[in-house]
Amino acid sequence: MEFSVEEETLQEKCVNLGTPQDLDGAGFYQDGDLIIGALINVHNMAVTPELSFTRRAELPPCLGFQDRSVRWTQAVVFAVEEINRSPSLLPGVRLGYHIMDSCSRYPHSLMAAMSMISGGNKTCGIIRPAKVLIGDSSSTQSILLSRTLSPLQIAVISYLASCPCLSNRQKYPNFFRTIPSDAYQARTMAQMAKRFGWTWVGAVVADNDYGREAVQVFEEEIKGTGICLAFFHTLHRDQLAKDAARAAATVQASSARVILVFSWYVDVEVFLLELIRRNVTERLFLASESWSTSYYLLANPQLYTIAKGTLGVALRSVPIPGFGEHLQQMNPARYPDDEFLRTLWENTFGCSLPKSSSKAIQKVLPPCSGRESLEGVQSLFTDTSHLTVSYNIYLAVYAVAHALHSLLACTPQNNSDPTIKPKCSSPDNITPAQLLQHIGQVHFTTQLGEEFYFQDGSIPPVYSLVNWQRAPDGSFQYVSIGRVDGNQLIINESAISWPGYPGKMPVSVCTSECPPGTRKAIKKGLPVCCFDCLPCTEGEISNSTGSIKCYRCSLEFWSNSFRNECVPRETEFLSVRETMGITLISVAVSGTIITATVAVIFLHHKSTPIVKANNSELSFLLLLSLKLCFLCSLVFVGQPSLWSCRLQQAAFGISFVLCISCILVKTIVVLVAFQSTRPGSSALIKWFGPGQQRGSVLVFTSVQVVICAIWLYVSPPSPRRNFGIHGSKVILECTVGSVVGFACVLGYVGFLAAVCFLLAFFARKLPDNFNEAKFITFSMLIFCAVWIAFVPAYVSSPGKYSVAVEIFAILASSFGLLFCIFVPKCYIILLKPENNTKKFLMGKA
Repeated sequence: MEFSVEEETLQEKCVNLGTPQDLDGAGFYQDGDLIIGALINVHNMAVTPELSFTRRAELPPCLGFQDRSVRWTQAVVFAVEEINRSPSLLPGVRLGYHIMDSCSRYPHSLMAAMSMISGGNKTCGIIRPAKVLIGDSSSTQSILLSRTLSPLQIAVISYLASCPCLSNRQKYPNFFRTIPSDAYQARTMAQMAKRFGWTWVGAVVADNDYGREAVQVFEEEIKGTGICLAFFHTLHRDQLAKDAARAAATVQASSARVILVFSWYVDVEVFLLELIRRNVTERLFLASESWSTSYYLLANPQLYTIAKGTLGVALRSVPIPGFGEHLQQMNPARYPDDEFLRTLWENTFGCSLPKSSSKAIQKVLPPCSGRESLEGVQSLFTDTSHLTVSYNIYLAVYAVAHALHSLLACTPQNNSDPTIKPKCSSPDNITPAQLLQHIGQVHFTTQLGEEFYFQDGSIPPVYSLVNWQRAPDGSFQYVSIGRVDGNQLIINESAISWPGYPGKMPVSVCTSECPPGTRKAIKKGLPVCCFDCLPCTEGEISNSTGSIKCYRCSLEFWSNSFRNECVPRETEFLSVRETMGITLISVAVSGTIITATVAVIFLHHKSTPIVKANNSELSFLLLLSLKLCFLCSLVFVGQPSLWSCRLQQAAFGISFVLCISCILVKTIVVLVAFQSTRPGSSALIKWFGPGQQRGSVLVFTSVQVVICAIWLYVSPPSPRRNFGIHGSKVILECTVGSVVGFACVLGYVGFLAAVCFLLAFFARKLPDNFNEAKFITFSMLIFCAVWIAFVPAYVSSPGKYSVAVEIFAILASSFGLLFCIFVPKCYIILLKPENNTKKFLMGKA
């Protein structure tokens, strides 16, 4: 066929704009006073084209025909026809439509949009350009359309693009949508994770604005809630198998049992099948609205094991009155230019229509008239039980109609003069900019009685919550378990069917919550959800699960063995009921009894030389003081009180000074006695007779009594509760009060003992068969050794053991004095009475 130069130029210009012929005739047109353009992804994929600067851009064919998307195109047709029949909405104005396939790819989408707004067609005939565009389904494609058409001020109303980024009115002033923003969807999933205690959640999303923006909102929402993102993988359509394998490997290796999936159902199917191939089970998927109600996935029996229990956020399903009947009455004879319907018809009835676009189909399949009935046919096209996207498209058409209605409303030019005719607009004179303005201001009531309006280009969030369950016949179905209305999350937990066996709610945590008695310790380089559980230290508790710190018990309390409760501290002191206390009391009483026995023996043999030697009165006084030394140790046993604390040190100091004073005087008597045997020294013994001896003991003891009196008056010992030695115990002990006073008491005892030891040491070699100075030397040696060893042992012994050390020192030194001084005498009295003579004692026998 030949064309003139003018015709050829026109044809060339027409083709360059992008026409349905470029898109394999993928579209149909219905004329009207105002045309609504619609982009529907009837096919879900296409080979990426090779873009060039040639005169004509060749686009590859679209693949993956979708029956349900044809129903979406019919939602446009039905809404337009319903509005055209309405006597109240746009009376006298007939709407038209121009519907084209976006093929789920931006080159097709953009070229189809340019074709619709320019009025291009395959014959370059005159058709009206679309002044508003409904579409596209993808957020990425909607972003491209909005940015491209924004300078032309053409409104874009999407029915499925939910990226939160599109709510930015500065960047996308011409964009609107009849689906809530994914920000609400992601927040809903974060609320579900928080409600069910899932703190370790993975994410697999589409590699586009839809997926990435959703994860970004989810991460912002979980900040400060203790929920962490375990991993993040993207699925790109052009390398889907590779991305799905990588994401499945991560899911398999991760401890996360809950996976957030924001992607198109076609991509999700490949990902789920890869998990099945790797035998990954017992994972719970949080599904976005793009696949949570996908019949395509629900109908795949291979997914039953992996997808059971899926929780999804779904678009609200709303019935459209009369839409089901409209679909059942459809046929190609009624809409001969609808290429989508023709393809659906051939696929549904397995036949070829006249003038079929595929010659191969005409040769293989039997012919059909195009007047067959869809009544009784069960397919995704005729199923109107869950209308979600179809209702969004239906609302978009009505939003345009109400905006156009308000724009075409006649307004009086002068309210004061009713004779002047009102000024009315004509559909032919309406500009896209005017329609864009009125779409942003649209506010009407739907047929269901709900208010419709745009808020930042979006509608208020209303979602359904669904759960994938097995139907009684063994098939898969989704069941409504709740809803989201604004920011309110309502879930019927009893209606949820969880994945795995025995169907319990999965636990998805990096680290299980720390039990009571422990606290969280964040692992370096890992998210806050991954932590160690460290036991609380002694004296601290945590009585709640997942505590981040331990709390110290009050002073009178201490932590129990589980570190989850503060219990009263155990009181500790040297008790008369415990083994150590009983042992020490027994030893002290034994010492007292032995001392008393010695005293009885001495009293019975008081007339014998060995008793009378060296002043028997001092011997009896010494035995009395030793008895007091043994008895004073008993005051240290038992619960400390005010009187016992004051009596302990005073009784100890005075008793031992009395004892050492007696021994010291005895030593002096020995020295004086032997010195008086020298010529000219006979008068020496007269100056140190019995009276002087008793007086010396009294003076030495009185000094200690004065020291103790001053000490008890100025700063006496007192009982106290010591919390610092054993954490779980309160040590009841006696404080010394004045350290100086305590040091003076011990120092004075030590001074007398040292003097006594030196004198006895000098007198040890005096000639006598029974030289008492030798035994005094040994007794003082033992006494000093015991009390020198006492100091470090006392300081290093905790609690009641320090009291036991002091008692032991008292008893040990007392027994040393008793045995060294009196046992040799008792030996002679009882076993060697023949030696109990004055001659033997004087060494003359």
